[in-house]
Amino acid sequence: MEDKIELLNRWIEEADNIVFFGGAGVSTESGIPDFRSVDGLYNQQYKYPPESIISRSFFQSNPLEFYRFYRDRMIYDEAKPNSAHKMLARLESIGKLKCVITQNIDGLHQMAGSKNVIELHGSIHRNYCMRCHRFYDLAYIENSEGVPYCECGGIVKPDVVLYEECLNEDDLKKAVEYISNADMLIVGGTSLGVYPAAGLIDYYSKDKIVLINKSATPYDGRANLLINDSIGQVFSKLRV
Repeated sequence: MEDKIELLNRWIEEADNIVFFGGAGVSTESGIPDFRSVDGLYNQQYKYPPESIISRSFFQSNPLEFYRFYRDRMIYDEAKPNSAHKMLARLESIGKLKCVITQNIDGLHQMAGSKNVIELHGSIHRNYCMRCHRFYDLAYIENSEGVPYCECGGIVKPDVVLYEECLNEDDLKKAVEYISNADMLIVGGTSLGVYPAAGLIDYYSKDKIVLINKSATPYDGRANLLINDSIGQVFSKLRV
């Protein structure tokens, strides 16, 4: 493991165009459960399966039950950035890291200080009226009861990508551009099983893919450096 950490440190020192692509595992050390672990959302007991509740059709047909689950299991406003979030912000501040591409919706990268963040699946911190498109912050959702409504009478929907919804095309295009131009791609805390997000790695054509994840992924064979450990533990050992 020490040899792998040393190689990662050397690659970072040599690079000047790093892109980071991450998932739920980046935030689990901040106390936010992922979807597929033993304690994850897919293993919680609800009247409906979680994957059904967080779908567009369910939101439209049963917004009250959606919001009961959403407030209970998808909002963790007391979570704080961990060593992974902080290191990425540090790498950006010294000009090494050009972009963070995340599948997370918690906003912890920005809280840690990262400026250029592409949130592929949206954010709990942005909410919009489905009728007039007025913006509402997270506090409005938390402080409302039942289904939150806008002053105009429309339902307020979180700006998160639900099942049956497409990712934002502009965000995808920007992510592809950053990854295509990167001289080093660090992938961390993701099982790489959710598409089209996972397919973004295919746009990287150079020879410095670093994959950091506790468990195996379908892309392990593509990695030039594979580290099976938590992203926070690995990043806490960087020399930056």
